Amino acid sequence: MSYYEYPLIIKKLLVQTLYRQPTTEIVYRDISRYSWMKFYERIQRLANALESIGVKRGSKVAVIDFDTHRYLEAYFAVPMMGAILHTVNIRLPPEQILYTVVHAEDDVVLLRDEFLPIVESVASALPTVKAWVIMSDTGAMPSTSLKPVYYYEDLLNSVSSHYDFPDFDENTEATLFYTSGTTGLPKGVHFTHRQLVLHTLSVAAMLSTYPSTVNITSKDVMMPLVPFFHVHSWGLPYVAAMIGNKIVLAGRYDPKIELELIKKEKVTFSHMVPTILHMIVNHPEVENYKEYLKNWKVVIGGAALPRALALKAMQLGIKVLAGYGLSETAPVLTIANPREDMLDWPTEKLIDVITKTGIPIPLVELRVIDSEGKDVPRDGKTVGEIVVRAPWLTKDYYKDPEKTRELWSGGWLHTGDVAVVDEYGYIKIVDRIKDVVKSGGEWISSLTLEDLIALHPAVSEVAVIGAPHPRWGERPVAIIVTRKGMQVTEDELKKYLEGYAESGKIAKWWIPDRFIFVSEIPKTSTGKIDKKVLRDQYKSLF
Repeated sequence: MSYYEYPLIIKKLLVQTLYRQPTTEIVYRDISRYSWMKFYERIQRLANALESIGVKRGSKVAVIDFDTHRYLEAYFAVPMMGAILHTVNIRLPPEQILYTVVHAEDDVVLLRDEFLPIVESVASALPTVKAWVIMSDTGAMPSTSLKPVYYYEDLLNSVSSHYDFPDFDENTEATLFYTSGTTGLPKGVHFTHRQLVLHTLSVAAMLSTYPSTVNITSKDVMMPLVPFFHVHSWGLPYVAAMIGNKIVLAGRYDPKIELELIKKEKVTFSHMVPTILHMIVNHPEVENYKEYLKNWKVVIGGAALPRALALKAMQLGIKVLAGYGLSETAPVLTIANPREDMLDWPTEKLIDVITKTGIPIPLVELRVIDSEGKDVPRDGKTVGEIVVRAPWLTKDYYKDPEKTRELWSGGWLHTGDVAVVDEYGYIKIVDRIKDVVKSGGEWISSLTLEDLIALHPAVSEVAVIGAPHPRWGERPVAIIVTRKGMQVTEDELKKYLEGYAESGKIAKWWIPDRFIFVSEIPKTSTGKIDKKVLRDQYKSLF
């Protein structure tokens, strides 16, 4: 039979770019700069190199690195040769990093030299690892006790620049990584080539085909600010490879370096969690970069986009909107693209749209259901849980059938996110099921309170949690970081929220019982506010 059964595999994403955009650059700080064509040569060398040290189809290759050109090479070379890429979360505690590498049964580890001391101390507890490949920006192999060990660039230089990436079943596993473990040990999620290609196509369609305040074309310069280890950096590196964008990689995150890269490399598109945007827009030198920020488009996810943060960004000329997804969903489910008839709305009205959770991207079936499994009305008030179906959702938690049954109860993936749906069909998450404050048998949205408190001019960051209460079960408590040089009292914040209660935005009994002022709010490994730590810290407040 001569018919070619075209598989949806990652190597196919590069076909158009190598024809149309072969000279477009991939830049890593001031350390590396080369074209997409050179990138393709290097991933062929990497595949040959990995094969020479025993990697074969089905092998698991872990990467422990910051966002570098070498990490991007692994994003393609490893799954394109039929192996499985394990993107290790470097911000997990060392014992959890160890757990994920052991649980995944990794065969080879690509390791940045900065992490050598941590890994050397636990290497004896990693029996499945057969080889270590060290990556460094110094240009030299560091001294190490790891064996057998190879130097990344030496390996690439020692092999052929030609590798014939094979075709195989599109349902072959491509990637594996672990959730951040905020509710116990990290859980493994894994995805196939078909899932990642479909995810890439759908995200690109959502960001490229609809008129919007934030979109992406081949002219854009992309600087990912979601770590490569975190849910495929939301799939945007694969989108960039398919479109042929110039990619700018920031390495270890630093707001000053990111601002300089925006200026020097003319960055026009990024994606990140709110914490990173907060650090950039509040950098003491940010006003010096306004000329360059006016061309910058940003998608925010991982946590809600606070209205105050969106306003601050927009005052600097940055165009922002929110997106949403989970580790279990590869991750993108929704993006807050305004509808065509909304684009001319005044800023005060439009910002209500772009800070919502959004509308489903193509191929996503999304429902918000009540406790009986019925869809909630589109009234913007009735709450329910978001459940989804899409062709790129993880089919199970790796080696965890019990948690998988909970995840896929009733044939829909249960997100654990509590939301409302407005009259236009836009979703707005009002809390995580585990974060909602349950007071006197009623729910209080911690996210709504955070959004309002963050609008106060003296507030830099805020987290609202439910603290155990002998009478009400839980009462809301607000943990506050004030802006540098500014002060506000607990009574002032209570009176401030009473204004929103009088206008009907919140119920008066939602106002937190306590406002606690701190110098820093704890974050998870992916930069989100860690409410698990806060709940433990303030469990005996009342």
